Amino acid sequence: MSRRPASLSRRLGDGAGIPFMGSLNPKSRASPFLSVGLLLVGAFLIIGYIYSAPGGSNGNRAALSRLEAEISQALPYLKKAYGDGMHKVLHVGPNSCAVVSKLSKEEDTEAWGLEPYDLDDSDANCKSLIRKGVVRVADIKFPLPYKSKSFSLVIVSDALDYLSPKYLNKTLPELARVSSDGFVILSGYPGQRRVKVAEMSKFGRPAKLRSSSWWIRFFVETRLEENEVATKKFEMAAAKKGYQSTCQIFHLKSLN
Repeated sequence: MSRRPASLSRRLGDGAGIPFMGSLNPKSRASPFLSVGLLLVGAFLIIGYIYSAPGGSNGNRAALSRLEAEISQALPYLKKAYGDGMHKVLHVGPNSCAVVSKLSKEEDTEAWGLEPYDLDDSDANCKSLIRKGVVRVADIKFPLPYKSKSFSLVIVSDALDYLSPKYLNKTLPELARVSSDGFVILSGYPGQRRVKVAEMSKFGRPAKLRSSSWWIRFFVETRLEENEVATKKFEMAAAKKGYQSTCQIFHLKSLN
């Protein structure tokens, strides 16, 4: 599934001619077999580029599997940390339809999703979730479309790394506002290559993978408090099973 920031339109160019066609001698007549061959080669090159590009189908499937794996592995320990707080969960991040479907299979858990990028392509299940209002598409740089304390817990994955501090100042308090028992941030470690260097994020900028000290300093500046009880419960449960996350996980308190 290719994506772009919610509510932003994509502008396409007029296209360009095939660069090497002008170099052919206009007086000579190419063999029809040569023309067909060139067309076939061009078609295969285009198809190969689309499927190998970061936004292509292979890239999307890989991103989806990584995201699902991270949340699936952390889920048992989140349940230990939050207990009854897991009964009404909002997921914020890409591929939210898949995450919501996963969370909904958990006992005594209702799940909703907020997809921060427009969905150009989506499967029947995702279209159904969007049609029912279970998953919404909205730009998280602006106020979230929910009332205060609408959810017991909010889980954010692979979304905040693309926001500048200017927008984080607005988005983090919103996450705290719509949750009642806290919110959890899953963020990449500095030095991780989540995407190719040439790939720009769906927000029009590359991901900025920040250190834990940077995040903690930013939480203090925005007057957000660590949920120490949930952090300790999560770490104790994870240590017993030898679980090591592939990303940074922060547990923060909701607004009073």
